[in-house]
Amino acid sequence: MSDLALGAAGFGVLFVLIALRVPIGVGMIVVGMVGYASIAGIISLLSFLKTEMYWRFSSFDFSVIPLFLMMGNFANRAGMTAALFRAASSWIGHFRGGLAMAAIGGCAAFGTISGSSLATAAMMGQVSLPELRRYRYASGFATGALAAGGTLGILIPPSIPLIIYAIMVEGNIVQLFQAAFVPGILATVGYLTVIFIVVRIDPAAGPAGRRATSAERWAALGDIWTVAIIFLVVMGGIYSGIFTPTEGAGIGAMGTFLVAIFYGGMRLSGFIDALLETAITSAMIFLILLGAGVFNAFLGFSQLPIWAAEQFQNSGLPPYTILIGMIILYLFLGCIMDSLAMILITIPIFWPIIAALDFGLQPDDLKLWFGIITLSVVEIGLITPPVGLNVFVINSLAKDVPMIDTFRGVIPFLASDFVRVTLIVGLPILSLFLPKLFGS
Repeated sequence: MSDLALGAAGFGVLFVLIALRVPIGVGMIVVGMVGYASIAGIISLLSFLKTEMYWRFSSFDFSVIPLFLMMGNFANRAGMTAALFRAASSWIGHFRGGLAMAAIGGCAAFGTISGSSLATAAMMGQVSLPELRRYRYASGFATGALAAGGTLGILIPPSIPLIIYAIMVEGNIVQLFQAAFVPGILATVGYLTVIFIVVRIDPAAGPAGRRATSAERWAALGDIWTVAIIFLVVMGGIYSGIFTPTEGAGIGAMGTFLVAIFYGGMRLSGFIDALLETAITSAMIFLILLGAGVFNAFLGFSQLPIWAAEQFQNSGLPPYTILIGMIILYLFLGCIMDSLAMILITIPIFWPIIAALDFGLQPDDLKLWFGIITLSVVEIGLITPPVGLNVFVINSLAKDVPMIDTFRGVIPFLASDFVRVTLIVGLPILSLFLPKLFGS
């Protein structure tokens, strides 16, 4: 078997392992090691593993990941999730669909200090689902809205998958955060519009809640001032170049830690739990990163990425046709794997192809634009059947709601996602506006 055929076979074996529920990190390590040894030999593999493991776990660039995860865990123990939902619901909860809109707004706000979609969905679901049930929201509509809202956790900066993408393509993390901001706002507005339309068509799906008094509204706003300050300090400092993303994540983690102690009442047990959750999630991510490093090294030896890039470059197909084909493939992959795994597996193949095509953009602009397209599409995979990890998270909180009802509930939000992705593909300025503004 040729090296090229071996690389293609490696993909097939990996997908079989994923279908058999083998953890994606373990699957990539196994396939990568076997493929690497088959091409370069056992001694070369052992030498590579020694260097790769050290580099993966000692790289300064990757230290931003556990810091942002820690910031989100401290924010949850500070009661920020509940405060954000209360603030939003006090102002718009008395409208039809208002509580669902408040949940979307809370997800967007929490996404600015989280960076994790699953964490955003889980934390906002715990807070808002009892209220949605109390006002008799349609079960599928309520859980569908929460599952969709959770995806804002990786779309609105800071975003863990976007950090990984930046490192893989040697892009600028700060500029990618800037590029994601406008598409993130578009996603939020799109979801709010979907709720507005659904409750106009079916008023029983989202009944109006209680109208809060003026005192309650202003008191609720007063409860979220810490969130606003942390966001302004962290993202404002990163965007303006005052400090690096890693420094910003460290400052944010310290800020949410102090808020969790003085306002959230966090004690030693809560602090230890937050550290353990951060460590567990970080370990999972780093295992996937290690697996991707081994698997991608195997692909590099097989010459499959170079061959694929040359085939597409010489195919004569229009660049946008190739890009749309990649988007369709991402939607398919989203049905069987999580967002981080999709990025780690596909970027080593897709990015050389995109970089070789002429989209009329400068190389740095192309990295930003393609990164936001990739992030937007893999985010859709979090709510598409049959996997839809966000759907599973929400349904674990609402065990009495059939999974099929939640998937039906996310369909209108998927329509909004498709419209947004079309706009981002057709109008690159939506992603490039802020990076150019801050760079001028």
